[in-house]
Amino acid sequence: MKSTFKKMAAQLGMLLAGTLLAATAVAQCGNPGLPQTNGKYHKQAWHPGDSTARLELVDGSSDPIVGMWQVIFTSEGSDGIPDGTVVDNALVQWHADGTEIMNSGLRPPASSNFCLGVWQNMGSSAYKLNHFAISWDPSNLSGPLGPAQIKENITLAQDQNAYAGKFTIDQYDESGNLKMHVQGTISAHRITIATHAKQLL
Repeated sequence: MKSTFKKMAAQLGMLLAGTLLAATAVAQCGNPGLPQTNGKYHKQAWHPGDSTARLELVDGSSDPIVGMWQVIFTSEGSDGIPDGTVVDNALVQWHADGTEIMNSGLRPPASSNFCLGVWQNMGSSAYKLNHFAISWDPSNLSGPLGPAQIKENITLAQDQNAYAGKFTIDQYDESGNLKMHVQGTISAHRITIATHAKQLL
């Protein structure tokens, strides 16, 4: 019995080693049937029952909006909020896959200060963002207040290190009723490897 188990384990080990070596060879040598690009091969997720190993060629280029930003949201034309009031000072990342994440600097963590969005390049340095948060009342954590939706229309600066535009924030209750609307302007600057914490103050 032990001998049979050892043989099976050895065969499985050889099979796995062969698969890994074959995948490495393909990744290093490329596929002569595909056009030559500056892309890279990436392993794809394996699913149970899937007997095929795949590598996918992806383009190495990124949209210029991709990166980390400090973003200031300033109220303009919002009921009950004076124009010029900073309603958020956030750290934001725009990802190459069309998703985005924001860490809100002026919302307490208990109210849910991380939220997520999706973006689209509209051409001519213009971008649209559709972003959602699940808001909580820090004084009553028995359930969420409801979803908040942030929409942005921004334009990337020519040097690609800043952007500006307009935003709206709509807070809904759990039944989908609009509870609050805030609107205004956005200004952002890119965070780089050389950015110092003092620059964020």
